Amino acid sequence: MFESLTEAEISARLAAASSASNTDGYAETSAPPDSLKCAAVLVPLLRLDREWHLLFTRRTDRVESHKGQVSFPGGACDADESTPEQTALREAEEEIGLHPNDVRVLGRLAPMTTISSFRVTPVVGVIEWPVVFRPAQAEVARVFTMPLKWLADRSNRWEFNLFGRNHSVIFFHPHDGELLWGATAIMTVEFLNLLTAERQA
Repeated sequence: MFESLTEAEISARLAAASSASNTDGYAETSAPPDSLKCAAVLVPLLRLDREWHLLFTRRTDRVESHKGQVSFPGGACDADESTPEQTALREAEEEIGLHPNDVRVLGRLAPMTTISSFRVTPVVGVIEWPVVFRPAQAEVARVFTMPLKWLADRSNRWEFNLFGRNHSVIFFHPHDGELLWGATAIMTVEFLNLLTAERQA
């Protein structure tokens, strides 16, 4: 399903989604200005063995929050940053040593609000493979990939309500010893849904 998907096709789908949600930068939010903190993550795509993969990191046990969890490179925006792309690329360079010039940004997914009161915008970008990463030892325990094809197989994940919450929680089956769940899993599924819906239309 994904092998023949081109960067141009992915970019077009992301552009359509961004247009529908009207997300131009950090300023747009229906919530009061002080209630949400802006943040962004890089959703890194790469070709490995002629298949699309997503790249993830596993956080160390020494970080302040989300210890040991699988995530995309990213974090809170700096005061001088006006777009999610600036934040996502800076954080990716700080966390895994990925230079911004080595990322071809394709577009954004719709922002999501986390339970920790962040408004996170996922920025999708393509990186060339192979690439040498320089993980920040205090923050990143491992850098690894998962194939889009495996991630899109619904038999590889559970989705259910947890502890009476009014929204779904997603857990993927372990892949290469890594457990993808929570906000990063939701972003992953939303990206997959965007790609598959457009290709089926």
